[in-house]
Amino acid sequence: PGLHPRLFAMRFEGSETTSPDTCVLDAPDLVTGLAARGYHTVCIGGVGFFNKRNPLGNVLPGLFAESHWSREMGVTDPRSTEHQVALAVRRLDALPREQRVFLFINVSALHQPNRHYLPGATRDSRDSHAAALEYVDSQLPPLFDALRRRGPAFCIVCSDHGTAYGEDGYTGHRLGHPVVWTVPYAEFTLPAAP
Repeated sequence: PGLHPRLFAMRFEGSETTSPDTCVLDAPDLVTGLAARGYHTVCIGGVGFFNKRNPLGNVLPGLFAESHWSREMGVTDPRSTEHQVALAVRRLDALPREQRVFLFINVSALHQPNRHYLPGATRDSRDSHAAALEYVDSQLPPLFDALRRRGPAFCIVCSDHGTAYGEDGYTGHRLGHPVVWTVPYAEFTLPAAP
């Protein structure tokens, strides 16, 4: 409850949540602002908003110095997170260790369809969503190891939306329902590898 300081903010007058600890950027967006501070920006897309074969899929990825999307990283590939993490590790390992990096990964496995993560499932459900989350979790250790090799890494893990699986008769995420609005969020620092 109440006002809480922002971690990041674009500079503008009148902010009541910008504190001395806020990273204030003179830019229209986080990607551009961090690039101006010397970060190499990398986007690894998953869902259709990152499919650069359409105009919409070029907007967000177009902000990054490098952006990647392929069908194997998309929602229909049961090994999408494995592919995304492998690419992230390759890109991180290819950059000089002293180079600051802003890495954005749009994990597609949690998005519909996710029934292929639950053996025998013929439709998406809370259970298939949970199985997809378990799959994603199992793929993250190589990414965390690669980040730790570079030094301490500040991480934000969140979702862009929730999904309704029959709550109040609703299915999907293109609707105004509390299960769609309520999303997980975590921030943490991975220490550098010893």
